[in-house]
Amino acid sequence: MAAPMYFSVVVTVTIVKLLLIPSYRSTDFEVHRNWLAITHSRPVSQWYYEDTSEWTLDYPPMFAWFEFLLSRIAKLFDPAMLEVTNLNYASFATVLFQRLSVIVSDFVLVYAVYECCQCVQVLCCFRCCQCVQLVGKKKSPHLLSQPMFVLAVLLLWNFGLLIVDHIHFQYNGFLTGLKLLSIARILQRRHLEGAFWFSLLLNFKHIYLYIAPAYFIFLLRSYCFTRSNRDGRVQWTSLSLMNLFGLGVVVLEVFAISFGPFIAMGQLGQVLSRLFPVKRGLVHAYWAPNFWALYNIADKAATAVAVRAKLLSADDITKATMTGGLVQEYTHNALPTITPLVTVILTLAAMMPALVHLWRRPCTPRDFLRCLVLCAFSSFLFGYHVHEKAIILIIIPLSLLAVESRQDGQVFLLLSTCGHLSLFPLLFTQAETPSKVCLMLMFSLFAFMSLGVLHSSSKKRPYCLPLLSPLETAYTVGLVFLQLYCSLGHHTLGLTTRLPFLPLMLTSVYCAVGVMWSWLKFYLITLTDMQHLKQS
Repeated sequence: MAAPMYFSVVVTVTIVKLLLIPSYRSTDFEVHRNWLAITHSRPVSQWYYEDTSEWTLDYPPMFAWFEFLLSRIAKLFDPAMLEVTNLNYASFATVLFQRLSVIVSDFVLVYAVYECCQCVQVLCCFRCCQCVQLVGKKKSPHLLSQPMFVLAVLLLWNFGLLIVDHIHFQYNGFLTGLKLLSIARILQRRHLEGAFWFSLLLNFKHIYLYIAPAYFIFLLRSYCFTRSNRDGRVQWTSLSLMNLFGLGVVVLEVFAISFGPFIAMGQLGQVLSRLFPVKRGLVHAYWAPNFWALYNIADKAATAVAVRAKLLSADDITKATMTGGLVQEYTHNALPTITPLVTVILTLAAMMPALVHLWRRPCTPRDFLRCLVLCAFSSFLFGYHVHEKAIILIIIPLSLLAVESRQDGQVFLLLSTCGHLSLFPLLFTQAETPSKVCLMLMFSLFAFMSLGVLHSSSKKRPYCLPLLSPLETAYTVGLVFLQLYCSLGHHTLGLTTRLPFLPLMLTSVYCAVGVMWSWLKFYLITLTDMQHLKQS
């Protein structure tokens, strides 16, 4: 893709981000303001002990140093924001600085996306028939038929990143940039650089541990072991101790720089207790659209049946705290209560087929990317206390595959639509409704149109959305009616007081169905894809 065209995409999305500066801010805005204050006004030894605010520092040390660097600039805007006791401080200068800090840090994402766009042909070369199609379409003057342009828009204009970072308030764009930069280096076969950027990412935000197994297996299989047998299995005698040592040094150096000072101060236990709090519930205050949303609704339905059948007493039923806005442990009534250990076992079990598949077959960057997506899927669906925003961890890397494969494009369209709509409750104020609806429509229309053109087929189904089956089309249309009910119908029916959390519950459960379907379909595509390539 020509640099001027990419520059125009960057400029337009940056203008939109600037226009969103006055938008609603969540409590995450105060969280990050407090972290600025902690890292600026407290010595390093007190960073992970400071608890004047309830929003204590609970990100890895690299992010703490990132906040420290930002605080050096923040004092030029408004020094008062850097006082720990100034709780919920939000002067105009403070808002402006924090919003601009997100926009400026997003240029890491801009660079990483450009690098990923250059890797489109790397993905294609592992699928010969697709490569011929995409190379041919690249020469077309139609922008929607150029995979690199489509990928740039899908990543830079990602609806989830826009509303979570530039309205709700977080730094996911910056972190996603580090992740995409790591992926780009892996696709370019620059393995040590890929390992470095991912190690750095882990030390900025530990949620990316979800996808660490894919990195571990791929780097071990394709970098540390240098040869495969004719059947594709690993040749055990090909282990390169030099490569293994080099990889270990790169990873350990990053962790040593990050955690070293706190280990030296004897504070490793305190830091880890902040990063991995155990007294949280199975689900967040608003259920993420995952397996546990379906499990919780099944528990509620089973409880209602059990009470009517007099198998349970009404006095034995716990209160409906799962959607009450509280972050706490919860005991199910009819179904077994889920502990953190159970979620760890299920998450690892869900990942295992993908990891084994990656290990047993000749590793290509495309296989790595598929495994990474499946690890993110598994953690999102079966993890403990998963935030709804974690759906972005799946949608972003899946975007790279969506422009390369028709089947992956089908999964992407369904998942991005239901996954992005599940983020709507994050912006609950009426003033933000036009913004989120317009941005969602813009992104979804572009995704359906561009991927429909990119993967056009002579076999077109009537009354179906591009690439989707009739059933998937019906489900997607149902999302429109779901949002109409949540926005207008619930209030019109007078249920706001009696059933205040019904819209949240319906959104979680309905979107969870789409996410589960996408996971199962993508898993099937991944496990059967290698067989198809071998037969061809």
